[in-house]
Amino acid sequence: MAEFDRVRIGIVSVSDRASSGVYEDKGLPALKQWLGQALLNPIEWAERLIPDEQALISQTLIDLVDAGCCLVLTTGGTGPALRDVTPEATLAVAHKTMPGFGEQMRRIGLEFVPTAILSRQVAVIRESCLILNLPGQPKSIQETLEGLKGAEGQTLVPGIFAAVPYCIDLIGGPYLETHSPVCKAFRPKSALRAPRP
Repeated sequence: MAEFDRVRIGIVSVSDRASSGVYEDKGLPALKQWLGQALLNPIEWAERLIPDEQALISQTLIDLVDAGCCLVLTTGGTGPALRDVTPEATLAVAHKTMPGFGEQMRRIGLEFVPTAILSRQVAVIRESCLILNLPGQPKSIQETLEGLKGAEGQTLVPGIFAAVPYCIDLIGGPYLETHSPVCKAFRPKSALRAPRP
């Protein structure tokens, strides 16, 4: 049995209504389900369900990074509505921005709806943690992370998660191992590590 690095992952659902109990949050379960299937690493979860308050979102992200998360994923609050402030809160805590992730997220969304261009999702690095803003709907979360596949299982549009493990390598985080049928991580040959016995 190969030994994989234990990882701490933060997941944050940003929603006024879900956080106040008006309806059940579906973002956190969707993130846990997909990541649990995609990663071979044992995962320690840090979950937060919070309202659309910019200062609170920023502080939550800082707290999760300070708590040792190598990856933080948010869901919700990325549209153009007045209360959608997740991108602003994320950029406020950034040490570096990673615009390619947002570009690819919108490209995936445009395969389904023209309003995907209204999404303002961003990705940033804070210390040794990658923070990604994701869509709010469970189906969109899966499509964004995993990409779009044809009837034979071939990749039609790459998902963003294939690039996440190598990004985390480069910023000094743990070595993430993926379950290839769900998501095959891409690393240059020089960055591959043999599984430890």
